Amino acid sequence: MKPHLLALAAVLMASPLPVLFGQEQQESADKPILCRGNYHSEEDAIKQLQRMAATYSNLEQWKARAARIRHQILVGAKLDPLPKRTPLNSTIHKKRSYDGYTVESAAFEARPGYFVYGNLYRPIDQNAPYPGILCPHGHARGREGGRLRADQQHRCATLARMGAVVFSYDMIGFGDSEHLGWDHGHQQALTLQTWSSIRAIDFLQSLPDVDDERIGVTGCSGGGTQTFLLTAVDDRVKVAVPVVMVSAHFFGGCHCESGMPIHKTAELETNNAEIAALAAPRPLLLVSVGGDWTKNTPDVEFPYIQNVYRLFGEAAKAENQHFAEEGHGYQLSKRQAMYPFMVKHLGLHAKGVLDEKTGVFDESKTTIEKPDTMRVFDQANPLPKHALEPGSVVAF
Repeated sequence: MKPHLLALAAVLMASPLPVLFGQEQQESADKPILCRGNYHSEEDAIKQLQRMAATYSNLEQWKARAARIRHQILVGAKLDPLPKRTPLNSTIHKKRSYDGYTVESAAFEARPGYFVYGNLYRPIDQNAPYPGILCPHGHARGREGGRLRADQQHRCATLARMGAVVFSYDMIGFGDSEHLGWDHGHQQALTLQTWSSIRAIDFLQSLPDVDDERIGVTGCSGGGTQTFLLTAVDDRVKVAVPVVMVSAHFFGGCHCESGMPIHKTAELETNNAEIAALAAPRPLLLVSVGGDWTKNTPDVEFPYIQNVYRLFGEAAKAENQHFAEEGHGYQLSKRQAMYPFMVKHLGLHAKGVLDEKTGVFDESKTTIEKPDTMRVFDQANPLPKHALEPGSVVAF
């Protein structure tokens, strides 16, 4: 972190400022306030965190604030009240068996006719019930982007080999969703992705081999946003690992992250660091790097979040792994930071995967599949006729 920012953070935390709401007082009350991208500077982010910290001083006050933040997210995302849980009508088929795990193509209906597509990774020859882990993805494009990426397959297969049932699923307009005609620019992207993640927990919990009380989620970049938003609004998530995304000055560069008024209203301001703090007191690992907007995490975002955990007496449950010389992504080093956290907090079994001498989790047994193999619906398994037309407005 830049020395002047570190000094400013220390001064601000030691000197309370009045609780001001800045720009929203000057903006029209009738116009939603959208905090997009680099909405404010690194210095202003520190000031904002200090203003927010001044609104509570004990656990009861934090819980009241957390409830308001959670409500604002759901209202801003047009998910308040939460929609009715309609039948999932799950499809799970095309089972492939590999070294220590299996993969199936899977889909469910988050809303009638609106499908969420993905792959289900399961352990072989271990004792069920297993923890369930959701793996949302980021905005990497291309035929082998999104959940189809090799790094995502490595992550899911390795977690499955250690005894987790893992669901890797598409954002709207990526993977199978894109293949079937949907565009990521859909006006309901934030709403649909947040609701799809909530329903993805329902999907995992519908599986007889999943332990309903051991649900984790981890994703990178846009998948990191989905990770901390889901954890904030759904307490069924027991362990969360958002990777290279939790920042107090950057609010997400895509409308699926910052295109709806979830961060700021005339009544309440927050940012992604504080939203991530809503995980407390559940185990939370922030993975950050020096090469993107998470460069200040060890000195700015993580101390704020850990202070929230201290209110619960659970400071040790919040951790930060920082890679100062690395850039954006869920590369091997970041996965190696995530694996032991999941082992510790979800009860995974590292034997046969972890090299005790080197401390490295072996990914060499992953079979990298091609997109056509991973597809849920194809000529032999056609898309149900009642599926919504691509681009349809989804009814809530």
